[in-house]
Amino acid sequence: MADTKYVFSFGAGEADGNASMKNTLGGKGANLAEMTNIGLPVPAGFTINTEVCIHYSDNDGAYPAGVKEQVEEAIKKVEKVMGAEFGSDTNPLLLSCRSGARESMPGMMDTVLNIGLNETSVAGLAKQSGNERFAWDSYRRFIQMYGGVVLDMKPKSKTDPDFFEEILEHVKEEAGIEFDKDLTVEQLKDIVSQFKAVIKKNTGVDFPTDPMEQLWGCIGAVFGSWTNDRAVVYRRQYHIPHNWGTATNVQAMVFGNLGDDCATGVGLTRNCSDGTPGFCGDYLINAQGEDVVAGIRTPKRIEESLSDDMPEAYEQLDQIGKTLEQHYKEVQDIEFTIQRGKVWMLQTRNAKRTGFAAVRIAVDLVNEGLIDPKTALEKRRIPADDLNQLLQPIFDPAAKEAAVKEGQMIAKGINAGPGAATGQIVFHASDAEATWNADNDAQLILVRRETSPEDLRGMKVAKGILTAFGGASSHAALVSRQMGKTCVCGCAALSINYEAGTVTVGDTVLKEGDWISIDGFTGEVFTGKIETSASEVMDVLMGNKKPEESETYGRYAQLMQWADEHRRLKVRANAEAHDAEAAVALGAEGVGLCRTEHMFFDHLDEIREMIFSSNKEDRERSLAKLLPFQRDDFTHLMRTMGERPVTIRLLDPPLHEFLSEEHLHADETLAPKLAKAFNVSEEEVHRRVEELAETNPMLGHRGCRLGIVYPEITAMQTRAIFEAACALKQEGINVHPEVMIPLAGFKTEFDNQAKVVRETAAKVFEEQGVEVEYMVGTMVEVPRAALTADEIAETAEFFSFGTNDLTQTTLGMSRDDYKGFIGEYLENDIIPADPFQTVDQSGVGKLMKIGVEGGRGTRSDLKIGICGEHGGDPKSVFFCNRIGLDYVSCSPRRIPIARLAAAQDAVEG
Repeated sequence: MADTKYVFSFGAGEADGNASMKNTLGGKGANLAEMTNIGLPVPAGFTINTEVCIHYSDNDGAYPAGVKEQVEEAIKKVEKVMGAEFGSDTNPLLLSCRSGARESMPGMMDTVLNIGLNETSVAGLAKQSGNERFAWDSYRRFIQMYGGVVLDMKPKSKTDPDFFEEILEHVKEEAGIEFDKDLTVEQLKDIVSQFKAVIKKNTGVDFPTDPMEQLWGCIGAVFGSWTNDRAVVYRRQYHIPHNWGTATNVQAMVFGNLGDDCATGVGLTRNCSDGTPGFCGDYLINAQGEDVVAGIRTPKRIEESLSDDMPEAYEQLDQIGKTLEQHYKEVQDIEFTIQRGKVWMLQTRNAKRTGFAAVRIAVDLVNEGLIDPKTALEKRRIPADDLNQLLQPIFDPAAKEAAVKEGQMIAKGINAGPGAATGQIVFHASDAEATWNADNDAQLILVRRETSPEDLRGMKVAKGILTAFGGASSHAALVSRQMGKTCVCGCAALSINYEAGTVTVGDTVLKEGDWISIDGFTGEVFTGKIETSASEVMDVLMGNKKPEESETYGRYAQLMQWADEHRRLKVRANAEAHDAEAAVALGAEGVGLCRTEHMFFDHLDEIREMIFSSNKEDRERSLAKLLPFQRDDFTHLMRTMGERPVTIRLLDPPLHEFLSEEHLHADETLAPKLAKAFNVSEEEVHRRVEELAETNPMLGHRGCRLGIVYPEITAMQTRAIFEAACALKQEGINVHPEVMIPLAGFKTEFDNQAKVVRETAAKVFEEQGVEVEYMVGTMVEVPRAALTADEIAETAEFFSFGTNDLTQTTLGMSRDDYKGFIGEYLENDIIPADPFQTVDQSGVGKLMKIGVEGGRGTRSDLKIGICGEHGGDPKSVFFCNRIGLDYVSCSPRRIPIARLAAAQDAVEG
């Protein structure tokens, strides 16, 4: 409808919106309005809301009725506040045009500055400012941005020419000039002329001179950039819905490039790499904002030199930072311009940060009294997955010291993203993506002069990012922090030659494919590989360092205490004997999955002997050899877990995983050894092995089907469990074993195996003269088990969703074979996420709900958990909490993530 409000103005202390209107105004527009309302210096402007973007995308670039009239009215308001006129030849108002989605997407969409300049208004700007060079430099910048953004003349691949940069570099080279700031007025006029000519040559149209035509071209380009490749990839990465749209913010220009009393920059109210307090960031004197975020120049650090360069402006900024942090109760990332000593605010948003910084900042804000622990747990403050950074390895101190002594340290830049990364050099994002697609285990370091948003695909697959230019607020640093990537930027000693595929530091020349190591804590760059060691937090958890020796651990411990106080969902570990200590240290409240077959891999001769046996007597003789090994492992596992419950899954995989033709080919002595042991020919060995092979092992002779055909296997494993449990109880440890029957889809399957378990347990108790409390339950991993959960729960005492196999059997999709097409599915939004990483809530999740309702309908106190690897995925943990599971179980390193995610869903619902 024509009377619908699409355009929201702000300026002179009054705004149509506020911070609560992010869905309508986008994050940038809502915060510009909020800053205006609280009295901060914000240049006047207006926001065209997200609804217009959606309409624009759905209607081939058409705007809703009334939008153009509302924009014209809003421009008049800006003119009145700023005391200038858009399109004037004598007192020109220039505008910027920026995107602003409701969730920050740094660098993913487009921006155009200096809108409104043409051959006549540039003269007016020169006269108004008293600086002709500034006016022509602004005009040069505008044409370059307009050509790239609106007329689509940006290079789209590493081989495409960058017409504007080529002209710029040629003029500088001819004049013997190194920096753009040294270009003269005449040289800038020549560049402007050449820019216009190259636009005409490559697009067939003249550069527009009408200011309103320029503005609508920019508005359309910003709305259009919502669907560009990098924005779409970013939204997939961070699960931002494609149908949200972006707002467009049009704002009066203020200038950081008027002279040496002007500057532009990006500031943080706290360091978002490590979380240390104090206003910090990057700035450039006599520059415009894109110079900082693009990373094409290495800026100065605010905390190091702005108080000397511009003391009054620094005081203004510092106070603004404190005001914003107090107001938003969150660390802020701000963009600002200093025009002739006055600070102007262009943006504020909740800052992206590393996992290290997220934990420190949240805990510090609580300890400073700014927020409470419940608020500190919010998902937006600490994405649960970011805890992983605190547990990841760092460079081994001894190995790093040795590398320094060997002269491997070649350079030092800005430590922009903490952690340790070692990998092979790759110079182009497209090459990184192609290498990783061919080998998902490839370790790559993306080395660039500077990164741009177009490099996002390469940054995703790289272990670390290294740039020659740019500061801690550059695109590389900002995106790497959000991704949790190790990043060193602004490493000026690097000379990168893309054409030759080399990076040179002094006499050292490294080629693409050479190994390099970067330290995101110190900014140091090394040649070759460096070994890693446990993180500081893991060192404390494993008893290798005292808690008081680590500030990082102290804050981590505080956060985990708050998480444990607020969560309902228990967290267990998927662990065997060798993982038990780490699981307990990381906070496991029990074992949700002990895979008994993992124990057999250390005793392959015995398990192969059992497999090769052709009758029950031989199998029982072989199983008797395995019994003490299983018992010892169960003893160690349950002793370590103490009174915590331990769920032990009986043998699950098909037998060919232990004995196949592949094994016989890999070990030429194996067939003769088996032939001799069983007094048969080698041909007979191969025949028997061939009988074990399965076309589709996921659906074959495995799980409870093995125990039903070979009940002696179930009996041996059960005896090992209860002999261990009885011995520990006699030691005074009150253990709680839970025996899990795998792959049961029929109640009769479960009952068959449960009978063997209970009869064997009774024999052991009689032999040992002691009884242990235990449970027998099943792993729900085929759809039929979920659909008949009410029947199975008549005899099963607990359920555990094995979502790895439940996903396979529900989707008909093999996790071993889906890599050939899953990339296309994600790329084309066929599915929203990898179903083997995040539970498919509308499909697999629906079966889980049916299983919960059916099982508890029969047995109200039925204990239900999840033991697939989804148990460590935050979104899956949220889902498990909401459908009423009692616990999730995951690999030990994911336990803190699951604990935090469970708390987050509890406090936020």
